[in-house]
Amino acid sequence: MISFEQPYCLLLLLLLPLFAYLRGKIGKEATIRFSNVGLVRRLSKRSQSGPGRVGFFLRLLAFGLLFVAMAGPRTGKSLLERNASGIDIVLAVDVSSSMLALDFTENKNHLVTRLDLAKNILHNFIAKRPNDRIGLVAFAGNPYLVAPLTLNHDYLFQNLERLKIGLIEDGTAIGSAIATGTNRLRKLTSKSRILILLTDGVNNMGVDPVLASEAAASFDVKIYTIAMGNDGPIPSLYLDDKGKPATNIWGQPDIVYQNNVLDTKILQQISEKTHGLAYRANNRQQLEAIYEKIDQLEKTDVKLLEYVQHSAAFHWPAWLAFALLLLEAAIGLVYRRIP
Repeated sequence: MISFEQPYCLLLLLLLPLFAYLRGKIGKEATIRFSNVGLVRRLSKRSQSGPGRVGFFLRLLAFGLLFVAMAGPRTGKSLLERNASGIDIVLAVDVSSSMLALDFTENKNHLVTRLDLAKNILHNFIAKRPNDRIGLVAFAGNPYLVAPLTLNHDYLFQNLERLKIGLIEDGTAIGSAIATGTNRLRKLTSKSRILILLTDGVNNMGVDPVLASEAAASFDVKIYTIAMGNDGPIPSLYLDDKGKPATNIWGQPDIVYQNNVLDTKILQQISEKTHGLAYRANNRQQLEAIYEKIDQLEKTDVKLLEYVQHSAAFHWPAWLAFALLLLEAAIGLVYRRIP
């Protein structure tokens, strides 16, 4: 990182264009009398304006570097120390096949699955919390750790973007996802440990979700649950044998209808046992509002102390300016005009 001790000196650089403009504008036109016109013809064939322009350019550049040196350039290294660890958050996201449902699509010409929308809103949620360690767990028939808790949110964004359906056995293992998230949070010493679970289905595999939430409560892990989806037959994409969204004979997405089942009662119990809250989202606006509400409820106060070590660097432009002035003088000696 480069900064300047006297940055106002850089305003002197504005004088350089003025010097260039005034060059040749001041002073009388020089004349010399010759007794022999032939001598003038021979001299006119040798142009000396090129070296003069080069010399003037070098002088301008040298003065510019001297002005930069006067501003006191310096290099510095910033060290940030955090006085608090903030809040540790695990985001658990359902990636079962039902997350291919299209009931959150707002424009028929641009199909949006539940997972597409969830990833977009999770990205915004993470971006608002730069001081919190956040991890990511995905689950279908089994849970898997997508990203451990980290302050490197760029790394988290990359892994969030890679989330897709069909990587693991299908199903909905809500209890196992809670157990995996709790296991990541239980040994941490932060003032608050949060698990935010997003699902659109009913637990049908793995650990009992109520027992998993009781274990989470014993480690002071608060769980917010979000039920995503609408009731009734829902338009949805599905995966073909290659694990890609199926298409019809015209190459368009092949849409089927499926019944959506949500166990909001179990999700409510999970949140109550861990002193969290349970939500239901039927459209984009509601889902955005839910994550915004959680963001407001779980705020953290983190004070950052910044220490900067500076190293002077004015000598580099100063030495370069000196070298350019020497070069200009050398050019002047070589191409000195004869009066």
